[in-house]
Amino acid sequence: MARHLLTSGVRQVNIFSRDEAKQDQMRRAFNDERVRFFLGDVRDADSVRAAVTGADFVFHAAALKQVPSCEFFPQQAVKTNVVGSHNVIETAAAAGVRSLVCLSTDKAVYPVNAMGMSKALMEKTAQAFARNNPTSEMTVSITRYGNVMYSRGSVIPAFVSQVRAGEPMIVTEPTMTRFLMSLAESVDLVEHAFFHANPGDLFVKKAPASTVDTLARAVAGLFSDGEADLRVIGTRHGEKLHETLLSREEMMQAEDQGDYFKVPLDARGLQYEKYFSEGAGGVPQAQDYASDNTERLDIAATQALLRTLPEVDEELARR
Repeated sequence: MARHLLTSGVRQVNIFSRDEAKQDQMRRAFNDERVRFFLGDVRDADSVRAAVTGADFVFHAAALKQVPSCEFFPQQAVKTNVVGSHNVIETAAAAGVRSLVCLSTDKAVYPVNAMGMSKALMEKTAQAFARNNPTSEMTVSITRYGNVMYSRGSVIPAFVSQVRAGEPMIVTEPTMTRFLMSLAESVDLVEHAFFHANPGDLFVKKAPASTVDTLARAVAGLFSDGEADLRVIGTRHGEKLHETLLSREEMMQAEDQGDYFKVPLDARGLQYEKYFSEGAGGVPQAQDYASDNTERLDIAATQALLRTLPEVDEELARR
C-alpha cells in the first residue's frame, strides 16, 4: 500500500505500528523522505493521534489476524481488533481525516472463531460511528477480504518452502475452499473504497477460489517436477470448511459494481415501532457469496493466477 501511494505521487505517507524492526526494514527499503514512521499501538489512543494528525486518508489494517492464537487469547483480539479500532476511528475523526478505510475479513461473516468475532465487532464499531455521526466530515468505510496471497500468514510461502526442502506439504483439510486475491487487488479495493464510499459502506472484491488441495498441487507443479506429497493434519482451531465474503442478508442489499459489491449502511434508527405493523414481506432469495459457490479454479488456472504474483516470479527465478 505504501509503495502504491508513493508511486501515485502523494505528498506524505505516515506508517504507524508497534513493530520497530519492520519499520526499520521499510525505512531502509524506501529511503524516501516522504515516508514518516510512528511507533505506537492502536490500543493506546494517544499514540495514534500523532500519526493521523494532518492526514487526509487513513487505512486501518492493524489487527491480530491468526485464527489459532486468537482462539487461545480472545481477550487480546478484543483489545486490538475492537478497542483499538474504536481508538483509530475516534482519533481520525477528531483529527479531521477525510476518509478512513477499515480492513476486515471473510471470517467476520457467520463467525465461528474469536478472530472473526472480533473483526465482526470492528465492522459494527465503524458502522455505528457512521450511523451516530451523520454530520461528521469523515467517511468511514470497510473493505472485506478473503485470503491475500503471499501476505503475512499466507500458506503459499509455506508450501513453496516445503517443496524446496523436499518435505511433505502440510495441508489441514484438502476439500477446504478459500478465496484467492493478490496484494495488488487488495490495494485496488482500498483505493476504490477511498474514492467511492459513503459513510458506513462495506466493499468486497469479487474473487475466485480453490480448494486447499488444488492450491497445494498447483504450487508443487510450479516448483517441482514430481507429484505433490501432501500430509493431512486436520482442521486447526476455529477453521471453517468454506469462507463467506457476504451473507445472504447482505447480498439482498448489495449493489453490483462490476468488479466489486457494495453493501450500504443500514441507517435506520431505534424507532422499532415503525416496523411493527408492516415489514418487507417474502423470504430472501439471495444466497451467500462464499468460497464454495464463487468461480472455482482448477490446478492450471490456479497456477496461472500464482504466476501473476511478483513473489512467485522471484521464487521461480531461483529454481
